[in-house]
Amino acid sequence: MNIPKNIKMVITDFDGIFTDNSVIINADMSISRKINFKDVMGVSLLVKNGIDVAIISGEKNSAIELFAQKFNLKEIHMDIRNKLEVLQGILKRNNLSKENVIYIGDDINDMECLNFVPFGVTVPNANKKILALENLQVTETSGGDGAFREVADCILNI
Repeated sequence: MNIPKNIKMVITDFDGIFTDNSVIINADMSISRKINFKDVMGVSLLVKNGIDVAIISGEKNSAIELFAQKFNLKEIHMDIRNKLEVLQGILKRNNLSKENVIYIGDDINDMECLNFVPFGVTVPNANKKILALENLQVTETSGGDGAFREVADCILNI
């Protein structure tokens, strides 16, 4: 992947990036998701190296809340319908330009954000409309199988 050196924040979707988009519906009607620990380590490495991580999700998810607590992430946004508006707010609050961020997304609700930033990344198992976007980098690894870690490793030159 070709990632510039001036990246200060990775802004990412959650489902489809940290997960393979599968959900388990438990007997009590709660939902569970499987997360790859490679991706958890990717967040840890970025944060330890001074790269902020923000999550913008269309769903409310206790796993995202756990990430926020574990890594002291300040920009966590769940149950979001207009992700671009939230992305622009993150940039403003953190005094960043869109050239300082990478956005990672995999589905049509990420399309505006992926088109807005100059450095958009998706996964090979993304929605076909996302995969058809121009100027988008695609990880070798699928969502839920270490794709976020792959991006983190590229940023940190690991």
